[in-house]
Amino acid sequence: MRAETDEAGIEYDVTGAGRPVILLHGFPDSGRLWRNQVPVLAGAGFRVIVPDLRGYGRSDKPETAASYSVPSLVGDVMAVLSDAGAERAHVVGHDWGAALGWVLASLVPDRVDHLAVLSVGHPSTFRRTMEQREKSWYMLLFQFAGVAEQWLSDNNWANFRSWARHPDSEAVITELEATKSLTPGLNWYRANLPPESWVVPPLALPAVQAPTMGIWSSNDMALTETQMTDSAENVAGPWRYERIDGPGHWMQLEAPDTINQLLLDFLPG
Repeated sequence: MRAETDEAGIEYDVTGAGRPVILLHGFPDSGRLWRNQVPVLAGAGFRVIVPDLRGYGRSDKPETAASYSVPSLVGDVMAVLSDAGAERAHVVGHDWGAALGWVLASLVPDRVDHLAVLSVGHPSTFRRTMEQREKSWYMLLFQFAGVAEQWLSDNNWANFRSWARHPDSEAVITELEATKSLTPGLNWYRANLPPESWVVPPLALPAVQAPTMGIWSSNDMALTETQMTDSAENVAGPWRYERIDGPGHWMQLEAPDTINQLLLDFLPG
């Protein structure tokens, strides 16, 4: 299926029937990231909507970095929900998909039923600590067009493999090359996290009204626990925090049964 916006067409899949839940991936993945969650959620009676977000997989890839600003990305998600006939949905996001989930729940609360965010905390708490700023060194590297692409992909993607420790690295690399998604994926960082953004206060967002669950994994190479636990300050609705010991950043691949159970327990069907 395909939803059209002014700038891009977004391809998405729908599995199952019932209460809508949309799964939002991050860098450097596509909707394929959620393959262990889709059948479980659909089997539990959810209508599972999984897009390839702008710049990834089968979806369109605008050329300019500015085309990947958060307002445009939020518009894509809302277009997918509308095209799928889901006026209101549970939102589950990981990495950049989690950041999108936070913004959606803040700015369009009538569209978000429950919010589950994996790895990435609220934008206002994300860069609060020096530890998190140190872990986010790669975001500065990613600003350099051409340089970042070369650094990640040289020597059969050696730096990507050692930095990300992605459990599905071979398939991810194959997809990035086949769909030419690397530069578009890096443009998410270039549009939304330019160097000057690190020295100014984050944009104030309305508190999230939806029941929210934050999940963080103890071996995440890029994100601290504090940026997730402090997110409670920005949630006016019920807040739940779950720490998973052992997995790295891609917990839905490394501990799928745990993530599936948490989602089924948290999301009303």
